[in-house]
Amino acid sequence: MLNGKRILLIIGGGVAAYKALELARRLMERGATVKGILTSGGQEFITPLSVASLTNNECYTDLFSLKDEAEMGHIRLSREADLIVIAPATADLMAKMAGGIANDLASTVLLATDKPVMVAPAMNAQMWDHPATKRNIETLKSDGIHFVAPGSGMLACGEIGAGRLAEVPDMVEAIEEFFHGNIQPLTGKHAVVTAGPTHEPIDPVRYIANRSSGKQGFAVAGALAALGAKVTLVAGPVTEETPPGVNRVDVETALQMKAAVDDALPADVAVCVAAVADWRVENDVGQKLKKTKDGLPDFQLTENPDILAGLCSRTDNRPTLVIGFAAETENIVEYATVKRTRKGCDLIVANDVSATTGIMGGADNEVHIISEFGDEAWPKLSKTEVASRLALKIADILESK
Repeated sequence: MLNGKRILLIIGGGVAAYKALELARRLMERGATVKGILTSGGQEFITPLSVASLTNNECYTDLFSLKDEAEMGHIRLSREADLIVIAPATADLMAKMAGGIANDLASTVLLATDKPVMVAPAMNAQMWDHPATKRNIETLKSDGIHFVAPGSGMLACGEIGAGRLAEVPDMVEAIEEFFHGNIQPLTGKHAVVTAGPTHEPIDPVRYIANRSSGKQGFAVAGALAALGAKVTLVAGPVTEETPPGVNRVDVETALQMKAAVDDALPADVAVCVAAVADWRVENDVGQKLKKTKDGLPDFQLTENPDILAGLCSRTDNRPTLVIGFAAETENIVEYATVKRTRKGCDLIVANDVSATTGIMGGADNEVHIISEFGDEAWPKLSKTEVASRLALKIADILESK
């Protein structure tokens, strides 16, 4: 199975491009998330709409897309996958890879990536046997590129020989062997993640809440699952899709969230990303409150349980690593440092959620990692990249304990 794995599928030009659609479907059946890049040659045989429809993700085609490149889209694509698969890989695309040429989206992503790459070649038999192609293959293998060997038989051009794109089951098997042969750093670990807001009812139609979208918490859950962890995601009322390989528990109130977190223990790591409401209405009523001439209704507020502090202070089943989040609007590092000490957690991930930053509810984040060693400032990144970096940091810390 490929639960939680993120695969970037680059589809080159050739009749065999249709097999890439079946490959994407089979990978998703096994729990992988697939994003597609379709080269200009590939678009002669299949459409971006086909790729997007099958993968449930945008299909990327243009290096100079105003929308995507405003956010340095090619860099994000190159870094946010666990594996890049090229199928079919043409002789031209492999030559670009071997020569370090970056003159379109696919070749630029391949030059910019720091992730493993798997190539499934497809071409005419004479092209496959050409000395230039053989030199390029040797160069790519020496660079650490993985290959799925082409098959032999009748080719699209009518000739017989080697160069047919490997069959979909063979490519799926190669991808599964790649992941199973590369033990993930969090395999065997259990992570509990909280995400989103809580809604504290005032009456049947009104509640106390905040602006949390849950995006960062869901990204953290997905990143931990991608590194092999068993993940329990306790989610407040949000509309985010559940990441692959993640067990989601939906709750509404802080009391429900605390109960769900307690039920999920024991765990190796707890990451409390949720923006839990500090207070709830103690005297909530069963009917909708009405305006009256007597003035404003009398609300009696009481404090909600502190889920983060409760985890840190447990004498039984305390996770090895407890991480909290601090959303501040001023004195970010100072307040987060005090919070880490007060709560007793191992790390605090602090960010500035002032209205001008666009962080709360947005796609990007800029965080400070507060530990006993001080402040580690990270640059502005996508929430997905923040989650990936945090997951790797968690893996390193757990390995050292």
